[in-house]
Amino acid sequence: MFDVTRLEWTRQPAACSITPERIEIVTKPHTDLWQRTYYHFRNDNAPVLQMKTAEKFFSFTVKTEFESKHRFDQCGVVVYLDSENWLKGSIEYENERFQHLGSVVTNHGYSDWATTAIDAGIKAMWYRLSRREDDFCIECSADGVHFSQMRVCHLWEGGGEVRFGVYACSPEDSSFRAAFTHLELGECRWRAHDGQQPDAS
Repeated sequence: MFDVTRLEWTRQPAACSITPERIEIVTKPHTDLWQRTYYHFRNDNAPVLQMKTAEKFFSFTVKTEFESKHRFDQCGVVVYLDSENWLKGSIEYENERFQHLGSVVTNHGYSDWATTAIDAGIKAMWYRLSRREDDFCIECSADGVHFSQMRVCHLWEGGGEVRFGVYACSPEDSSFRAAFTHLELGECRWRAHDGQQPDAS
């Protein structure tokens, strides 16, 4: 069973409930994670619940269920090292027709955002976050069995001890409840690449 006692808040939400089987977060309005790129603003106040590890190879799986209803409401998985080095994978609500399934990677204070549009009626998603040293993979799944790759990325400051877990936030004047269940931490499910060989050092 996932050890929730190892989780620590980087920032507290409006309200929360933590049991071995379920974590619930109620977001505060005007909370977000973003650094500089395109929008030029810096937002660094989203509630983040994480645990530390020096393990170089692992996979963290979680199911999210959410009542998002306002533009940019979001929840998902996160690796938050500090305000300028982090990554997140989530569904971000847009309107009654669609929302964004995507990821943000922030290295040395600059964020990027990769998304695909999905139906606004989707209110649950599984994520699997995997680490291979300072490289990371985010996958998603509708059923917790069949996972699809969302993102492969590098964190320039992600080679040592890292912190990872879950987050939820409401960048605009909104608040919603997000639930996280089926938390699991285990061996890395993201296998080593078996194609082209790495360059010689």
